[in-house]
Amino acid sequence: MSHNTPDLAQLLADLDPAAPLAQRHLQLLALLAWVRGHDQTVEGATGRVALLVQAAEQSPALRARLTAWWAQLTRHLDITTLLADFGFAQRTSMASELAERLRYKLLPVSPETQDASELFMLALPHEFDARWLAALDEALLARLLAVLLPAQDDGEGGAGASEWQRALLDAITYCAGQILATGFAPELRLRMSEAVRAEQPFHALLRDAESLRVEVLHPLRTGERLQQAVQGLRERLDTCRAAVNSVYAHFEDNGISVGLVFRLRQLRARILRVRELLECLLSPRPAVAALQLMSHLVIVGRVRRSVRALVAANSSLLAAKVAERSAETGEHYITRTRAEYLAMVRQAAGGGLVMAFTTLFKFGLYALALSAFWGGFMAGVNYAVSFVLIQMLHFTVATKQPAMTAPAMAAKLKELEGDQAVESFVDEVAHLVRSQVAAVLGNVLLVFPAALALALLSAQALGRPAIDAQHAMQTLDALHLLGPSLLFAALTGVLLFASSIFAGWVENWFVLHRLDSAMQYNPRITRALGARRAARWAQFLRDHISGLAANISLGFMLGLVPAFAAFFGLGLEVRHVTLTTGQIGVAAATLGQQLLHEPAFWWAVALVPLNGALNVGVSFYLAFRLALRAHNVGRVDRRRIYRALRRRARHAPLSFFVPTRASV
Repeated sequence: MSHNTPDLAQLLADLDPAAPLAQRHLQLLALLAWVRGHDQTVEGATGRVALLVQAAEQSPALRARLTAWWAQLTRHLDITTLLADFGFAQRTSMASELAERLRYKLLPVSPETQDASELFMLALPHEFDARWLAALDEALLARLLAVLLPAQDDGEGGAGASEWQRALLDAITYCAGQILATGFAPELRLRMSEAVRAEQPFHALLRDAESLRVEVLHPLRTGERLQQAVQGLRERLDTCRAAVNSVYAHFEDNGISVGLVFRLRQLRARILRVRELLECLLSPRPAVAALQLMSHLVIVGRVRRSVRALVAANSSLLAAKVAERSAETGEHYITRTRAEYLAMVRQAAGGGLVMAFTTLFKFGLYALALSAFWGGFMAGVNYAVSFVLIQMLHFTVATKQPAMTAPAMAAKLKELEGDQAVESFVDEVAHLVRSQVAAVLGNVLLVFPAALALALLSAQALGRPAIDAQHAMQTLDALHLLGPSLLFAALTGVLLFASSIFAGWVENWFVLHRLDSAMQYNPRITRALGARRAARWAQFLRDHISGLAANISLGFMLGLVPAFAAFFGLGLEVRHVTLTTGQIGVAAATLGQQLLHEPAFWWAVALVPLNGALNVGVSFYLAFRLALRAHNVGRVDRRRIYRALRRRARHAPLSFFVPTRASV
């Protein structure tokens, strides 16, 4: 490594204890960049640290300058912020933390700072830094400390060790204060179990931290009293952590708040940080423990800057709750017997009938020639009213099912053990596929003749067709299989999935804020509605809030997404299979029998099955992936599942489309 020595010599020559604050920090950054090197290998980095130590040991003048430079560097830094605060949000709001992380990504950080946390992030920004720090052996570390802190040559006692102990104790006290403040927050305290609140886990935390401080710093105390103080603080931390876990149990029954989850994760992480600081304080090898802590803080810093990690960690519980409730709803959409299959066809036929009216109203809105936004808004109202009406009449729309049934299927993947379980899962896949087929067929087979009949009745009543021949041909051309309609069908699948996520979020929000209870018992509401009516409305909303949110949000997304896309010059449209089929029916009413000789008609008809497949497939895939992550389903033996599915497709292909004789 001799070729690196000239660079090292220059770096060491540049070290100036009298330099301004920012310059000293820049010198530190340059020195650490040299340690990392271009090769980024652990052996190379540790070797360069050895070269640095060797150079200082061989030159008394250089050693004295390095010692003075390090003393000046550390004297003007607040190490407590690094030990106690690094990796934690300064504010208890997830939105504020998200903005802070975006600031870290978008804005440069100045090295002119007395905050050790900011300098630490600048000096050790890479995951590689954690690896080479952890790889420094104890002998090399002792030599490095002897150069930087001569008063600590023996590794214990002395002024340096006392300063390090005081810094650790200050950090423990600071963390304890933050834990206490968060633990006393009303939104968390009221969600803890009564038994936990009765134990008052947070009340004595600061007292236990202060007892530890006294026992560590008072030289006349016995070792036994120190052990008692340490044990007391550890037990108090365990009690605080149990109190935090009791809040998660409350979430299971009463809804999840992403903001509260964020605060809980911060609280748990601070409890763990106190334990880490405690281990570092009590370690028989303080230098090694300190190095391990610094290595861990490098990883914490990487996570601290990640927006994705923040969103993923704090929204996972909400995703799990949404998936869980969707799974419960999705079970109702999976038919397993012939009677359930026929019932699904009837419900879907009813949905198709309503959607025929929706299609005719859609063409009526075209005649009003509204602006893009108001046209999209009124189309959204039309769709939303239709979807809600279908829900209230207990009909169904095929494309609403996949986002609900996917979590139910994902939940069953956790139970795959043995060939019998795989066959059972394949049975569920067959049930699901034919349920979708039944729903799509019920929608499509009724919406076409119903839309055709309604358009003919409208022409008879008004004395003119619902749409003119030119508009009818434009409609068919827009639905051409070889055009962009397949892309639009996939986009519609994304919107279907998004509506199910919004529905799960609204239901969770409704439960979290106990709005059903507020509606039933709030004095102003009961005075306005009466006690019985208020109770009925509260129960109605509790039972139907998810469906209402899904249907209304989907309706407005189908209407407004094309309008907003047009604002940005994107020619996006939606292709909902039931609406597409209804549009073909209205066009057929205008063009009459000559339509059968138009290639555009047959291309549009060919689009219908692929349109349905993309609507259903994209929505199901996205919901299934979300459910797998939310349920923490690990890798299953996919080959066994694929093999079983292929075997079922060869020997009983019709089982994916119609109930078998065994289904009774």
